[in-house]
This record gives sequence, C-alpha cells and structure tokens, in this order.
Amino acid sequence: MKGFFSGMFFFVMFLFLFFPVRGEAQDLSLDDTLSSLVLPGSAAAFRWDPFLGSGIFTMSGHTAAFETGKPGDSGFLVVDGRELHSLPAPYLENGVLFFPNAFTAALKGAFARSFEDDASRFRIAAVIIDPGHGGKDSGAVGEFTVNGAPFKSVEKDITLAVSKKLHALLSAAWPDKRVLLTRSGDTYPSLEDRVALANSVPLKDNEAVIFVSVHANASLSNSAARGFEVWYLNPGYRRSVIDKSKYADSEDVIPILNDMMEEEFTTESILMARNILNRLGETGRMPSRGLKAEEWFVVRNARMPSVLVEVGFVTNREDALLMADDGYLQKTAEAIYKGIADFTAAFERSGGYTAVQ
Repeated sequence: MKGFFSGMFFFVMFLFLFFPVRGEAQDLSLDDTLSSLVLPGSAAAFRWDPFLGSGIFTMSGHTAAFETGKPGDSGFLVVDGRELHSLPAPYLENGVLFFPNAFTAALKGAFARSFEDDASRFRIAAVIIDPGHGGKDSGAVGEFTVNGAPFKSVEKDITLAVSKKLHALLSAAWPDKRVLLTRSGDTYPSLEDRVALANSVPLKDNEAVIFVSVHANASLSNSAARGFEVWYLNPGYRRSVIDKSKYADSEDVIPILNDMMEEEFTTESILMARNILNRLGETGRMPSRGLKAEEWFVVRNARMPSVLVEVGFVTNREDALLMADDGYLQKTAEAIYKGIADFTAAFERSGGYTAVQ
C-alpha cells in the first residue's frame, strides 16, 4: 500500500507540473464561456481581433468588449459602452483563449442585468393596422377612362392592399410584437369594432400599443388635388384615456393623470405622424400635403398614440394610377413601416415617452 500511495503522489505531482490549474478553478474556453452565457430567448455571439488582442461578446443588441492580457493580469470589461468592470483579464495560451471564472461570472451578470432592464423598460408591444372601409362600404371611388377603357380606383381595395403589405413587413421585423389587422378581407367592421379591438389588446404595465389607420383621399370639387398626408388627433380634443379602476382609491387625481396621459399620447401621435410623413416623402412619386389635425372617430376613441394616413387621392388621375400599381403600394407600405420603426426605436430607446401608466 505504501508503494501505491507513493505512486499516486508522483502521479498527482506530474499532473500539476504538466497540466497546471488556472486559478482556483479551471478557467473556461471560448465555447464553454459562450455556453455559460445562454439566457432564455437569447444566444451569445463573439467577434475577435487577433491583431489588437480584443474581443466583443454580443447578446440581443447588448455588447461587452474586453482586451486580453497575460495570465493573472487585470483588465477592463465594458458593457454597452457605459458599464465598466476591472477583472482578471482573458488570456491566450498556446493560441487558445481562456476566460477566468471571475470574468465569465461578471459578464453573465452584466448581460442578465441588461435583459432585466430591457424587460422593465416601456416598449411597443402591439401595432394595430386599420384598413379603412371595406365590405358594403367602398369608401371614396374615382372613375376615369384609361386607354379607352373604364378605370375605377376604390379606396377600400387600396387600404387593404397597403395594410396587408404593412402587416407582413411588421410581422417579419418584430416577431416578438403583436401585429393585428382590424380586417384582413373585404369585410366591414364598424368604427366601434375597430376601436374596441385596439382598446382591448392586453398589455403589461410596461407595454404600449399604437394604432395606424390607412385611408385614401378624395376631392369631389378639385380633381387636381393629390398627394399623401398624415393626421393626428386635434390636441384640443378632450377624451378619457386612463383606466379609472386603477385609481379607484384616489379619484381626485384622475383628471390630472388623464390630462398628463392625453398630452403624452398627443405628443407621441405627432412624432409618429411626422416619422411616417417623412418616410412617405422618400418615395418621391407623390407630393406631401403635410401633417394635419382632426377628430376622426378612430383616432379620438383609440386610447393610445394613433394616426390616420391618407396615401393618395382616388379622385386624381395621377394618384389613382400610382395606387393601381402593386409596386408603388409596396413602397408605400415600406415607407409607413419605416416611419413606425423610426418612432418605435426612439420610444423604446428612451424607455417610453409616456410619463403616466
């Protein structure tokens, strides 16, 4: 037995000499580090610059940058360009990257905090797209003769075509958000039905919903009138936008809270309308008629930021022919999508403009 223990002693010494332990516990390889960073609904990626000896981990839009050193050196870990950590530095050994356990633990903790912050920040959770008219209600209609044949431009068909394209774009870009149509075919939901759908979307405390109604314009007195425009609710219109049941024990503050929320919704509606108008202007095929305010039923009764987009005049020959072109309608949908995306990015980057929830 004495010989056995002596042999084991020399074997263990051999392991320590030729396979040294890095720190108190085995440091992690890159693959093991990436595996340890897996958080629900996300996956980590890694970029490495061998000339600078620096690398970047990325997870769901968050970044963590570092530089390597020698084993035992300290280094910096910078998360999202603002959170700074001084930690044992990653190092190269025989051309292989290793990450000290303290570094990996701090990295995982930083990403976890970033995800918690994302979850708590105000975000757009749903987009309601409302194709105007439908079914028995054709909306505005323009009639022309084109190449000797009768030609008809029908609002309900244009609004549905643009809205379905917009729905496809938003759904593909934001699989984590609910993108809903008030109608997906030639049906006629009432104005009340459309608003009820929007107002009934279930939301968490840190979630918001936006409403975009799509229409085509008409002028019976001026066939030369043409172009697109975006409407928002007249700021002077007063409405109830908060859930009074949340403040049943403090009814005296409800009017104040409602005014604050209404002002926020108006501001957000104007910002969203401006973004959409700017993007529509980039199509370069129709003139812009600017931003306008009105008390349309759907925008005054939707308890959320809401806009109404008039994509062109069915009573104007040039506009009507453009809106008969599927390629142009696709560009129109893409412009509205970009405007919504611009607004949403600013909204979520700020954690939500809304002051009262």
